[in-house]
Amino acid sequence: MTKERIRTGREGEAIAVRYLENVGYRVVERNYRCVFGEMDIIARDGRACVFVEVKSRKTDRFGDPALAVDRRKQRKMSAVAMCYLKERRLLGRPSRFDVVTVRFSPRETRVDLIRNAFDFIPQER
Repeated sequence: MTKERIRTGREGEAIAVRYLENVGYRVVERNYRCVFGEMDIIARDGRACVFVEVKSRKTDRFGDPALAVDRRKQRKMSAVAMCYLKERRLLGRPSRFDVVTVRFSPRETRVDLIRNAFDFIPQER
């Protein structure tokens, strides 16, 4: 991963955090890591524990950033979320997955929130 992509990702995550807080979420963790991977943001929205993936783009060359959260990524996010919920003894708490897309352009930065973007995907045995 290039330094530019890392910088874009970090900047996008910071913008996503501010956006989520402005719409009433309470961010409780950033860049949570476990053996299954990383979750960009973990927040509370009311009673719900919300696992948030942030996708940032400076160009449309790779298409809609939300499409990067494919089935494989959803499966990985489900595993990370389950790890977090077990570790924090939060199993049974209402939970969901949201995706925030951040599109940078010279004129404006556009942020979109997709609430409840997908359901938990059970791990294959």
